[in-house]
This record gives sequence, structure tokens and C-alpha cells, in this order.
Amino acid sequence: MAETQEPVPELARVAVTDAALALVRRLAAAHGPLMFHLSGGCCDGSAPMCFAAGEFRLGERDVKLGEVDGHGFWIGGEQWARWDHTAITLGVVPGRGASFSLEIPEGVRFVIRSAVCARP
Repeated sequence: MAETQEPVPELARVAVTDAALALVRRLAAAHGPLMFHLSGGCCDGSAPMCFAAGEFRLGERDVKLGEVDGHGFWIGGEQWARWDHTAITLGVVPGRGASFSLEIPEGVRFVIRSAVCARP
């Protein structure tokens, strides 16, 4: 699978909480390399989704924000157009999302917190 647009270079755009990092490592041990995608859809479409690498087809406009413990993190192009001034932190909370994300069977779901950052 080819990556789409170049990673956003000017700032570290993706941070991760300790709890989310521990979950990412457990999921990677069980499923191998991972990938994350954040779209701009409604409902759980705006939640970060975790897949086995290559199991989600990236679009031409998707932007790679960075990596979480070596696993790529992309955002939908339309969402990026609205969020290009944000940095996000990947976290995890108890509960079940309505998605195909790999953490769902664990009884938790990934969430993001965002912070406004300076535009280049």
C-alpha cells in the first residue's frame, strides 16, 4: 500500500497517553503492524479507528499526521482542511464504539483530545 500525501512536517501532531500506548502495544502484539485513521464522518466516524496495517484503504487526499509507536496515523483530507491547526492526543476510555476498530473487543475505545497550535 502506498502512502498518500507527505507527513505534516512542522510539528509533532500526534501524541499518545500512557494507557493508549499500552493498548497499542497489546494490539500490535496480537495483530502485527497497525494503522490509525481519523475521518470527519458523523457518529463514530469522527473517532480514531485502528486497523491492521493495510486493512483500511487510504484515499488520495488522506494526510499522514505522524506515527503512534511506529504505526502510521492518517486523517481524512476534508477533516485535515478543518483541523490543520490542531495537534491531537490519542487516548483510550472504557466503553464500546460502533466501529470495526481493533480495540472494540477489549471493552475500550480510542478517543482523541485536540489542542490548537500555531499555523506555519
